[in-house]
Amino acid sequence: MDGTNRRTFLKTTGAAATVSLAGCAGLGGGGDEMTIVAGTAPGFPPFEMKEGGELVGFDVDLLEAVVAETDYTLETWSEFEFSSLIPALTSDKIDVIAAAMTINDERDQTIDFSNPYYSADQSVLVREGGDFSPSELSDLSGHKVGAQEGTTGADQVKKLIEDGTMEESNFNTYGSYVLAVEDLQNGNIDAVVLDKPVAETFAADRPVNVAFVVTTNENYGFGIRTDDDDLQQALNSGLSTVKENGTYEDLVNKWFGAQN
Repeated sequence: MDGTNRRTFLKTTGAAATVSLAGCAGLGGGGDEMTIVAGTAPGFPPFEMKEGGELVGFDVDLLEAVVAETDYTLETWSEFEFSSLIPALTSDKIDVIAAAMTINDERDQTIDFSNPYYSADQSVLVREGGDFSPSELSDLSGHKVGAQEGTTGADQVKKLIEDGTMEESNFNTYGSYVLAVEDLQNGNIDAVVLDKPVAETFAADRPVNVAFVVTTNENYGFGIRTDDDDLQQALNSGLSTVKENGTYEDLVNKWFGAQN
């Protein structure tokens, strides 16, 4: 499928994707049933969020484009809190995770990943016009800090707690970064640690600012069960194709624009 037809396909099918909160995943391993169920965690713009009740975002468009280049069919999307995605995958509720999930050693012990599809660092968000202007992680000491449970941002805060920089009582975890940023806006916390492109998206839409960036050089990948080698190979092949035919670049420009 050429790049033009691929973009047309995305426009005509993206809105038709059905979001299911439950249901059985397809048998992604092959045979006659080549349908798969994708899982994500809305509230992480611009990777995945809800607009007018519709699930949209970079991960949504990218996975649909990648799967379209394979012999698999993406049957539906299921929504979870981020920390519930790996349990949903390993219990066969879904077949693939598309949720800006960082590839790391801890997760790699439980699931496998596709090849990386995006690289990012961490950022610290603060209230616009507020008195708190940190310039490094140690400045978070003595302040209430939030992060989404199970994310790299949460891991960064936990390290501060482990080395004595922060009190555990000052750390608030959330099921979604939308809730964390709302708490920041309302003055219930002083900072939020989260992925740089997501922080930039919140800063563009809400009265919050990126105070500083923490270089982590993390890579996102699609999560797959450890025994699903066929699906992993298919996703890697599809990802390579969309990068070669220009679809990937189009989606980066669509969702990140000048940010990337």
